[in-house]
Amino acid sequence: MSGVAVLVLAGGSGTRFGAERNKVYLPLAGRTVLSWSLNTFAALTEPPVLVLVARAGDRELVAGVLAREVAGAPVEVVHGGASRQDSELCGLRHLAPRIRLGEIDTVLIHDGARPLVSARMVGAVVDAARSHGGAVPGLRRTGMVRVSPDGRRLLGAAPDGLVAVQTPQAFAAGPLLAAYEQAELAGFSGTDTASCVRHFTDVAVHCVPGDEHNFKITYARDLRVAEAVLAHRPR
Repeated sequence: MSGVAVLVLAGGSGTRFGAERNKVYLPLAGRTVLSWSLNTFAALTEPPVLVLVARAGDRELVAGVLAREVAGAPVEVVHGGASRQDSELCGLRHLAPRIRLGEIDTVLIHDGARPLVSARMVGAVVDAARSHGGAVPGLRRTGMVRVSPDGRRLLGAAPDGLVAVQTPQAFAAGPLLAAYEQAELAGFSGTDTASCVRHFTDVAVHCVPGDEHNFKITYARDLRVAEAVLAHRPR
C-alpha cells in the first residue's frame, strides 16, 4: 500500500437509524461500528496513510475510539464539512501537500458506516485504480423498477445492467484532488466520488466485483445482520 491514502468518512448522523448520535459510534460486536473498517485498513501488511474525516462535535467520541479500539497504524483526524462532498474535500486538502510531492498517488474514500469491508476488496480497488485511473466496487441488481420523482407511481422496469455502488472507491490522487477543487468552484454536487471524477476529468472508472457483506449500516436491523456476519468470520 505504498503511496496509498484512505479517507474514512464519519460525518453522518443517526436520523434514518433512529439514534440520537452518529451511527458510526454505535456498538457492533463489542466495538463501535467505525472501528471495524479502521482496523481493517490499519492491519494491512503495509498500512496506508489513514485519515478519519469526522464532525468537530464528535471529537470526544473520536478520541475514545482511537485510544481504545484501533491499533496497527496511526490515524490522522480531520474535521469535515457540511456535506459529504465538503468532507471529502477537507480530507483531500489535508493530503494535498503529499499528493503534490508525489508521496501519495492513490486515494481511497470509504464510508465509515460500512464496517465489513475486506482487505481483498481494498487490494482490488487499489490495483484497478492504478491500472485504469479509478475504481469502484459494485453489485449487479436485477428486477428493479423505476418510480416517479415523488415516489408514488411505478414507471416500468428499470434498464438492465444496473449496479449498486459501494465503497471504498479509489482514484489517482492528483486528478481526484483537482476534480474536487473544480467542483467547489463550479458549485457542483455529485452523488458519490465517482460522479465528481467523471464530471471533471477523463479518468476511466473501472467497476470491480462488490461484496454482499460490505453493506452500509442504515437501519437498526443492519447492526443485527452485521453481528451475525462477524460471528461466522474466522478469528
